[in-house]
Amino acid sequence: MAHPIQPLPKVLLPSGPSPISPEQIYWKTFRSQQTIPSPTNYPVTHVSFPPPPSNALLPSNNDYFAVTTGTRVQIYSIRTRKLIKTITRFSDIAHSGEIRRDGRVMVAGDESGKIQVFDVNSRAILKTWSEHKQPVWTTKFSPTESTMLMSASDDRTVRLWDLPSQESTTTFIGHSDYVRSGSFMPGSMSNLLVTGSYDETVRLWDPRVPTKSVMVFKHAAPVEAVLPMPSGTTVLAAADNQISVLDIVAGKPLHLIKNHQKTVTSLCLASNNTRLVSGGLDGHVKVFETSGWNVVAGSKYPSPVLSVNVISAGANREDKHLVVGMQSGILSIRTRLSGQQKVKERERAKEMQALIDGTLEEHDKKNKKRSRGVEKKLRGMDFVGEGADVIIEGNERQNRKKETPWERDLRQGLYAQALDQVLDRKLPSLTVLSLLTELRHRSAMRAALQGRDENTVQPILTWVIKHITDPRYVNTTCDTALLLLDLYSEHVEGSPELKRNIKLLHRRVKTEVERSQQALQVKGMTDLLLSGQA
Repeated sequence: MAHPIQPLPKVLLPSGPSPISPEQIYWKTFRSQQTIPSPTNYPVTHVSFPPPPSNALLPSNNDYFAVTTGTRVQIYSIRTRKLIKTITRFSDIAHSGEIRRDGRVMVAGDESGKIQVFDVNSRAILKTWSEHKQPVWTTKFSPTESTMLMSASDDRTVRLWDLPSQESTTTFIGHSDYVRSGSFMPGSMSNLLVTGSYDETVRLWDPRVPTKSVMVFKHAAPVEAVLPMPSGTTVLAAADNQISVLDIVAGKPLHLIKNHQKTVTSLCLASNNTRLVSGGLDGHVKVFETSGWNVVAGSKYPSPVLSVNVISAGANREDKHLVVGMQSGILSIRTRLSGQQKVKERERAKEMQALIDGTLEEHDKKNKKRSRGVEKKLRGMDFVGEGADVIIEGNERQNRKKETPWERDLRQGLYAQALDQVLDRKLPSLTVLSLLTELRHRSAMRAALQGRDENTVQPILTWVIKHITDPRYVNTTCDTALLLLDLYSEHVEGSPELKRNIKLLHRRVKTEVERSQQALQVKGMTDLLLSGQA
């Protein structure tokens, strides 16, 4: 019995870049980008959305998120992404517009030092405080008490306010420079505050001792943003291009994140507090997992990022919008699976399950779909006629792949004809590479290339010129090019086309050699720098 003819195995090239991780795929599903220019051409400095309540008794029916730009605060709907209201009753540039978790009240500071509280529905001013003498950069509602809020100002003070009162209830003094960020601590430590200042410190405050901070973390640059973790024992602080992870219990830094190239301006949590999202002046938005603080995804924006927030919705607090405010005044809103897309995804999942269960006809009747016809046959649901072949793996009557003409020529030792076949039929480059590799193994490369005229040598030379700079093809293409030059160098002057291709090959090789030399020079310089640091 003759040995069965085996097809020529394809050459396995080195693996390319690592595949996209599930985390990257997840963040790439934030699509349907909506870009909204600022009506006043001011930068978008703040995007706020109240976090879920730590106390289940507190209401959380808010359907808004607030965007601060110039002298106005814009209120958008979470469900529709549409602009619902615009509050413009500011005498100067506004900062840090924040909506209370019930969606009824909003607070914001401004450059004049005023703090104003608004009724979201009527846009009426409910309260105005003017104790701060310089711009107020941060205003936030308490996570546990609906009438309490805090403010941080360039006058170096941090204040607590109660809505019924006419004056601040507590003033924290201790920072020696602008206070640009702050927040209430979450959970059982909600009576404490954390602030970040341009005096390069992060301070923890207790209202019972307002003249002295409970804890101080010193940094090497002004602190732009602080963000307490839900556990209440960890605080994240952005200073320059680094994010520090601070342990409140141990009173020391745990980790330093150094993935941004320029100043980090904004921090927020996502995916039920399992991901940290940061934005920076380098135009990058980066996503980190909160267990080991490794970067897991990221995206680039056309302008420096000043504010970023991930808006969640639903009973499970699923990520819905990725909202980014930029220096150019552009607000970017990317949405992960709109309602219509979710319906399509559910329908696709149900249809696939029906196919697996063998109930596709019932599924189609229920959804009033037309008969699938040929599609149904392709799925194997209709078998008509007699004598259908059922092929079982291991049976002698198995389908054998038909031998191609170039494979037959190769088997019969007609090497030049086999090479012409793969080139004339414009088969994939990997097939040509597989054939040339097989010819080299058989020591038949010269037999396949020699004895050609001007017309038949051109396709081989063109293929070599195209792939000689590809590192995966370089060994085979170099051997082929050297053999072509050895066989046809004496005919170059008599053929203008052959001469043109040889010159093109020379230029390609010369350019690649120059790049290699530059790469070696860069490697040498980096080796010197690394050796100097050792």
